Amino acid sequence: MTLDQPWKIAALIGLLASLRIVWGLWRRAPGRAFMVELLDSGMIAFLLVFLLIRPFVVQSFFIPSGSMIPTLIPGDRILVNKFVYHMNPPCRGDVVVFDAPPQALRGDPRKDFVKRLIGLPGDRIQVKADDGVYVNGKRLLEPSEIARPNYNWPVDEDGFLSEYRVPDGCYLVLGDNRPMSDDSHRWADAHGRPMPELEAERLVGKALAIFWPPWRMRLVSDNRNLGIASDFPDRMMAAAGREPARP
Repeated sequence: MTLDQPWKIAALIGLLASLRIVWGLWRRAPGRAFMVELLDSGMIAFLLVFLLIRPFVVQSFFIPSGSMIPTLIPGDRILVNKFVYHMNPPCRGDVVVFDAPPQALRGDPRKDFVKRLIGLPGDRIQVKADDGVYVNGKRLLEPSEIARPNYNWPVDEDGFLSEYRVPDGCYLVLGDNRPMSDDSHRWADAHGRPMPELEAERLVGKALAIFWPPWRMRLVSDNRNLGIASDFPDRMMAAAGREPARP
C-alpha cells in the first residue's frame, strides 16, 4: 500500500494507536516494556514524517517524462524542499516542482510538473531557435548539455519574434529538454491564447537531489550553473579570486 492519500495515512495512524493501547494494557507483563517503548518510538517517527516532514519540509516525487533530460530522466525519484521558498524567494535556474496550472493540463486531472525556473517577475524573455534563451535582452549562459531550442518564442501575429514580460507574482518555466518539453512556451487557454505564466502560489518546492535509482544519486543542478552573457566573465573571475576590470 502506498501512503498517497490522507485516509490511508489516517488509517495507519489509527492502527498504530490501537496497537499502542493494547500494548499499554500489558505494560506490566515481563518483556512488554521494551515493546511498548519501541512502538512509541515508531509512532513518533511516523507522525514526524507524514504529518510534519512530508507536508511541510521534504517530499519525494517521481519523474515520468523526458522533459528535463539530461538533468532528470524518466524513472528518477527526487527529494524536494517544500520549505525553502517560505524563507527565500525562488532564483533563476532553480529546478522547481509546481502544481500545474489549468492551461498546462488542458483538461487532464491535477498533477505536479517539474521544470527549470527561467523568468522572474518583470523579466523580458525571448527564445531564439538554435541559439538560446534571452533574458532582458541578454543570452542566458547554460550548461552545454542542455539542448538548444528548435523554436522561436514568442511570435507576433505576423510570425516575427516578439518578447514576453513575466507578470508580477508569476514565473516562467522551461524544461531542460527544450525541443520536447511541454512548458510555459506551449501553455494556452481554451481559445489558443498564450498563457505562459506560472503563479507564485503554485510552487511546491525546489528539487534537491535524485535519490533513486542508486546509480543516479546526485544533487540536482540549480542556478549556480546559469549566468547572463554580459556578467558571466566577471563572475568567473570572481570565482577564481581575481578582481574584474572596471572602467
